[in-house]
Amino acid sequence: MGVTDVDDLLFPAEARTRAIARELYTHARNLPLISPHGHVDPGILAEDAPFPDPARLIIVPDHYVTRMLLSQGVTPDRLGVPRVDGGPVETDPRAIWRTFAQHWHLFRGTPSRLWLEQTFKTVFDIETPFGPLTADRVYDELAARLEQPEYRPRALFGKFNLEVLATTESPLDDLSRHAKLAADGWGGPGGRVITTFRPDDLVDMDWPDWAARVVRLGEITGLDTSTYDGYLAALRQRRLDFIAAGATCSDHGHPTAATGELAPVDAQALFERVLRDGLAVTPDGTPVTSGPAATPAEAEAFRAHMLMQFARMSLDDGLVMQLHPGSSRNHNAALFRTHGRDVGGDIPVATEYTNALRPLLDEFGHDPRFRVVVYTLDEYTFTRELAPLAGGYPAMFVGAPWWFLDAPEALRRWREGVTETAGFYNTAGFVDDTRAYCSIPVRHDVARRVDAGFLARLVAEHRLGLDEAAETIADLAYHLPKKIFRVGQS
Repeated sequence: MGVTDVDDLLFPAEARTRAIARELYTHARNLPLISPHGHVDPGILAEDAPFPDPARLIIVPDHYVTRMLLSQGVTPDRLGVPRVDGGPVETDPRAIWRTFAQHWHLFRGTPSRLWLEQTFKTVFDIETPFGPLTADRVYDELAARLEQPEYRPRALFGKFNLEVLATTESPLDDLSRHAKLAADGWGGPGGRVITTFRPDDLVDMDWPDWAARVVRLGEITGLDTSTYDGYLAALRQRRLDFIAAGATCSDHGHPTAATGELAPVDAQALFERVLRDGLAVTPDGTPVTSGPAATPAEAEAFRAHMLMQFARMSLDDGLVMQLHPGSSRNHNAALFRTHGRDVGGDIPVATEYTNALRPLLDEFGHDPRFRVVVYTLDEYTFTRELAPLAGGYPAMFVGAPWWFLDAPEALRRWREGVTETAGFYNTAGFVDDTRAYCSIPVRHDVARRVDAGFLARLVAEHRLGLDEAAETIADLAYHLPKKIFRVGQS
């Protein structure tokens, strides 16, 4: 495809800079996709079954969509989102689709609209513009595509030009889906689909049933997790199990970026007391429900302590640490009560990094064996804290904007805020961080277009040569994430 065949989506409005962006984009457009962090269900690819109807593929699991409609009074029940109590919700996929189409105007100017329109066009080859009057036609066209073998998950993996896709699992996951992928030649070290070690549900003492999950960890590993040393040994073992399934990274979604080490005797005492209290029962066997076994301060201290322990484990096993702080989980309490976690009820909060990360970086920031990629939902920290930190410690890289910041405008602001202090090569490339499998190529394309526009401006201002800009956009799109996240290595 020539430069003149590239459409101008998201490119600068000024003609000369736009022309440069078109040319730079061609150096990244067809590079393979590296997706080192995301939440796609690995069973989709392990089973390779046809996707369900359009509503269950596009609308029901997409909390970007459902939360926007909820803000205008359209409840998740009407969109088919399952209830935690098993109560009735809309099950007619065409009714769900029509409800969504009737509210399509709510998405004007949002990344959700951009992603969906591009998904219809570039993934499913549907040219019909979507809207209330065309809803049924688009539904029928999409349903027809989903019946064709070339639109099944593994076939789309090839169409997307995906080289590596990382999913994210708890240490309690049996990794059976990844075992099937490995048996089929798709998974394992150096595989196309790999896992990521996400231990939050075993670290966060505030999380309901934490103690029961610690017991389950012991059952899975055959180790005694009633002791603190046994708990750490079990987590080390599971990390090795994940590495055998292809993992190159761990991921930590803590409320804050706090790091810091408790004295070993204090960590042991806190762990064993909270575990004991969490498993307490009355004489007749009824669980004691007197409230959380750990105070908020204790839970925060233990999370901070465990980040230090996981960093130390990384020195031995090589997993790249990813830190995703800054979300107030389940802020929408009513939504959480009715529909549970991960359905759009989380809200970003201001997050401090300079002091919070100091213990971690003091201990490990110059160790060549250690690598940490830090993300934020608080974009004001890009310039003030994250870029200077990444520019000062060899082990730290700035992660791409994610979740609420995964939008063209925020991506542009991120490049502007980070590059002047950290440069391009202390950033980690783009991560799509999505559960929506079919949106992956679209999200990466948006990031590549934004980077083309940013680099084009530097070229137009005579701050960067065109040849260097071409090399840089290829690095940002492909070479950097592959290197930093250590993916594609057996």
